[in-house]
Amino acid sequence: MGLSFRGEFSQKVDSKGRMSIPADFRRVLEAGDPAHPENPNPRMVVLYGQHLKNKLQAYTIEDMAEIEADIKNMPRGRERQMASRMILGKSWETEVDRDGRIVLPKERRTQIGLEGEAVMVAMGDHFEIWNAATYDDVENAEIDAFLDEMPDDFDPLTLLDNAGGE
Repeated sequence: MGLSFRGEFSQKVDSKGRMSIPADFRRVLEAGDPAHPENPNPRMVVLYGQHLKNKLQAYTIEDMAEIEADIKNMPRGRERQMASRMILGKSWETEVDRDGRIVLPKERRTQIGLEGEAVMVAMGDHFEIWNAATYDDVENAEIDAFLDEMPDDFDPLTLLDNAGGE
């Protein structure tokens, strides 16, 4: 098992779309890039399809290769076509520069309404990139709604009881 993305980080985004990737995330990207350390700038794949609505998703090169293999193993037909279009067709590979930054294209910043400050949220095998204000609104509402359905003494670790682990 490789490294996982963990944590939540706020980062400034300049007018050219440059944004720092947290050092902890860069270590995961390095570990998940077969070209590293020969190529010292780790690569990543960013998904941006409309199904993601308010966020972008970033994967290591190795994790994206697993996703691509899963798509290739699907039977030919509409579901494979849609998976290919929404995942492979709506993604781009980028590289973290020597200063630890990436450049988010204007179209991607516009898609998620990103100006000024981004939030990068760990999801284990990938991380999400959000407009900070949107993330606060959406995340707080989602967690509040979920917790309203749970008992007062709810422990989030109980969600793992049926995870199939040992």
